[in-house]
Amino acid sequence: MRRSLSYLILPGWRGSPEEHWQSHWQRCLPNAARVEQEDWERPEPSNWIAALDKAVGALQTPAILVAHSLGCITVARWAAQATRPLLERVRGALLVAPADVERPTCHELLRGFAPIVREPLPFPSLVVASDNDPAASAPRALQLAQDWGAHATLLSGVGHINVDSGHHQWEQGFAHLYRLQRQIERLERRCL
Repeated sequence: MRRSLSYLILPGWRGSPEEHWQSHWQRCLPNAARVEQEDWERPEPSNWIAALDKAVGALQTPAILVAHSLGCITVARWAAQATRPLLERVRGALLVAPADVERPTCHELLRGFAPIVREPLPFPSLVVASDNDPAASAPRALQLAQDWGAHATLLSGVGHINVDSGHHQWEQGFAHLYRLQRQIERLERRCL
């Protein structure tokens, strides 16, 4: 992209430890910052949305959101209620392994994020999901992508795309980020 970009990293429940790909990306990507939550263990939707609101408000450059799991659900909730000036600071969102907080097996601490906001996101988005993710079935992840107006990529056998499923640096994930960035560039050229 011609203009300088920021990357806002949004981890899911319990945050992303040092060996998680989001932590690696935060160290590698220029102008990357993490949306910190007061309580990673007992997530409260209003607090998580407020933290994202504050982080976007502090941006000096346009940003791409890089969310994982519960972070994806937070992005959808935030986008449905954020002000237009804040939404305009976000160029797009990479939504990796969104957590289905409506599934019967969802942990009790995450159920406060239900119901999942199903409104189309007001910026280009790409959902990257797995066909064997315990946090969301493949059909559910694809339905969320459709509801959010996002492009979708379904990977085979990669679990929840986290440390437990062997995704530490997840260099392959950069291809999805670059694909999203190319999509954003095409849209911006069309608007010129």
